[in-house]
Amino acid sequence: MLKLLSSFSRISISQNFANKLHTSNQLNFHYTPVLFAEPLKKKKKLDPSIIKGREDRKRKKLEKQIRRLEKNARQLKPIEDLETPFTLIDEQNIRTRKLQEITEDVKEYRAQLLKKWSKYKNEENLNDFKLIDRMANAQKKALDELRFESEELYQQAIQPDISMIPIVCVGPVNTPPIKEYPYIDGDYIDKTKIFEGEVTEPK
Repeated sequence: MLKLLSSFSRISISQNFANKLHTSNQLNFHYTPVLFAEPLKKKKKLDPSIIKGREDRKRKKLEKQIRRLEKNARQLKPIEDLETPFTLIDEQNIRTRKLQEITEDVKEYRAQLLKKWSKYKNEENLNDFKLIDRMANAQKKALDELRFESEELYQQAIQPDISMIPIVCVGPVNTPPIKEYPYIDGDYIDKTKIFEGEVTEPK
């Protein structure tokens, strides 16, 4: 009995083994996450000439795009309102009016008429300026006399007339309206061109 106890006293427990001591039953199994994997497909061997041809086509496509961008680098976005339609260019000879040559007498008459008209308009403007000056001076003189008589009446006279503001004037138009003109109400179709690289706003 003493020999058995002495043998147990010489038993040493390693550190790793001591960490594994537990009181509950040990379960020696666990699970791994589902990966949904599949066997790898065997790669097909392609002919080197086919691979080279594909790379050449990709390279040529990229070079073509680069040349197009360099060519259109300074090209501005066209404005349709400032461009002449091709139909009008083709019909230029048909639409061109054949005017008669103006004689020297007609040219001289028109030049003299233009000079007379310019002189008349100049005199008209000078008369308008003189009339405005006379009216402004008369108004200033009347206000000065009114202020000399009564300061209260003068302050009321220089107040703006609110009843005349805002003023609405309806004047002549470029073309007279057409009587009983049938106004056409239709759908609006947006035909704005979208250029490459242009960012459009969502509608």
